[in-house]
Amino acid sequence: MHHVPFRPGRWMAALALSLLCAANSAAAAGTSPYRVVGYATGWEPAQTKDVGKIDTLIFAFAQFKDGRVSLDDKHAAGLQKLLALKADNPKLKVDVSVGGWTTGGFSEAASTAEGRQLFADTAAHMLSSQHADGLDVDWEYPGHHESGIKSSPDDKANFTLLLKAVRDSLDRIGKTDGKHYTLSVAIADGPFVSDIDIPAINPLLDWFNLMTYDFVNANTPTTGHHTGLHASPLIQGDGRTTDRAAQQFLAAGVPPQKLLIGAAMYGREFADVKPEHDGLYQTYGHFQDMVPWPVLKQHFIDKQGYVRHWDKVAQAPWLWNAKTRSFITYDDPQSMAAKAAYVKAEHLGGIMYWEQTTDPTDELLDAIWKGLSR
Repeated sequence: MHHVPFRPGRWMAALALSLLCAANSAAAAGTSPYRVVGYATGWEPAQTKDVGKIDTLIFAFAQFKDGRVSLDDKHAAGLQKLLALKADNPKLKVDVSVGGWTTGGFSEAASTAEGRQLFADTAAHMLSSQHADGLDVDWEYPGHHESGIKSSPDDKANFTLLLKAVRDSLDRIGKTDGKHYTLSVAIADGPFVSDIDIPAINPLLDWFNLMTYDFVNANTPTTGHHTGLHASPLIQGDGRTTDRAAQQFLAAGVPPQKLLIGAAMYGREFADVKPEHDGLYQTYGHFQDMVPWPVLKQHFIDKQGYVRHWDKVAQAPWLWNAKTRSFITYDDPQSMAAKAAYVKAEHLGGIMYWEQTTDPTDELLDAIWKGLSR
């Protein structure tokens, strides 16, 4: 789910050996077959030095009201800050996402041909008028109402029809503008794609942004790795993992190069956790909070009683505070490197992440970029 915002291991020694090679390959992000795509609710000027490591920034979010996609003045100004980065980095693409967790209206808009056309045409006009490069549709989720939005048994067919209308509108305005507007989706996995016809939407999309994070949250019965790569020995049944998500889409016929797995630049904290296995995959009293990466580094990782652990099977870290029985699951440079290695091993398209401003020093971005560039 996409939210409005809010200790490296031994791999670094090996990474240092390749640092010279990476430094001499300034254009690696542009020449690598793998892509780095980042969602951005804003932009920190200090991060501009590393913008060459990003292939596509996706501005979050455009407004979706009364069936129309638009940008108010505040959000348009935010998008223009991202677009201004293209002056020094002409290879950078800047897309716009519409939707997000708790954003409703999709089911209603997609239910009629007129509603689908209005969505598609207003989205295409918004991109063209703002000089953006593509649209990312973030309906969470067709056929589901966990986020409090309306859903319908017809969402499965209508989602395909909605994306078809958008693709047609983007192509139509693209001919006038002399460019190809990209179309992507932010999409979950497992039971949350039960009402999505993956083979049907595949030809309409340039790529899939797999939201392989938030696997454990306030609505799940246990703690766990919220963005784990593989299944921990402690995971129950068909619990969600990044690998299982990727394999689900590959099995549905999506070409591997169109799949971008997700990485999280924030953690999730659980309180009153049962202490077995240092809190991993245990029941808990309540979900505490989302914790941005800088806060994790400054206040939590191996500090104040929070001890870092590493799951060698899942390729994921977690923090456990035995005194307070608090548990935090998160991504760090070591797990980012593992995800990059997985992308290369499976010949996937790359890595996307949520969210740019929660990695202000680009430490996690750098780990992703180096992992994919080597």
